[in-house]
Amino acid sequence: MPTRWRQLIFGIICMVMIANLQYGWTLFVAPIDAKYHWGRAAIQLAFTIFVLTETWLVPIEGYLIDRFGPRIMISLSGVLVAIAWVINSMADSLFLLYVGAAIGGVGAGVIYGGSVGNALKWFPDRRGLAAGLTAAGFGAGSALTVVPIANMIQSSGYQSAFLWFGLGQGLVVVLVALMLRAPAAGEAVAPAAATVQQTRRDYRPAEVLREALELAPASKLLYASDAACTPELYLLAATWWREALDEVLSETLPTAAAAKAGRMILRDNALALYLPGGL
Repeated sequence: MPTRWRQLIFGIICMVMIANLQYGWTLFVAPIDAKYHWGRAAIQLAFTIFVLTETWLVPIEGYLIDRFGPRIMISLSGVLVAIAWVINSMADSLFLLYVGAAIGGVGAGVIYGGSVGNALKWFPDRRGLAAGLTAAGFGAGSALTVVPIANMIQSSGYQSAFLWFGLGQGLVVVLVALMLRAPAAGEAVAPAAATVQQTRRDYRPAEVLREALELAPASKLLYASDAACTPELYLLAATWWREALDEVLSETLPTAAAAKAGRMILRDNALALYLPGGL
């Protein structure tokens, strides 16, 4: 199997392992409330903290991933997500529950951002596919484990589910992350170059606007006799207009000369179409 496909699979596995931190949370709310009677609103604040730390810190985490590499950052984050659920299994106060949520959010954010970012680096030619498959792992993970977690909560209590699933998920992330790496220079497949050269240089916005204003007078002929305009006329006029504009973009004619040429072409051909028998 090609290296980049192995790297993609490693990232997907990491995403599967952290899915329960977000999607499996609702399974624990009722048992926690039944044990400590903190109220669902107070317990769900932990989920809010998790989501905030998971998402808002990603720009900083992305910088660290680029600097230290996905292997180190995601491995450490596997340890964090394991610690987070171990804390949840022992939390006897809302403060500890919130601390666990914050730690888990940081770890999940690094794993999510690192897995998606690494996939995009390995697949510059198929970025949408790589990102889609990696993100799909985040949803697939909860579908695979929601029933086992629910069964363990029912049979052994939510503390055991937090403890053993937290340790198991974190361990898998650490082991798989040790095989992750960013592509070396020239190792990833470069995207195909454009086969058609649009222009010899990039135009600044001000230049585009200026040339459009200079060429605009020629377009007034299109509105001189709307009643006489037909689809064929619009098609031909667009063709002539494109020819004049191409002269400008390819820099074979000065802007003023192209504008004059465009107006003459439109005038002559428009009259030829408007008058019976042509000119």
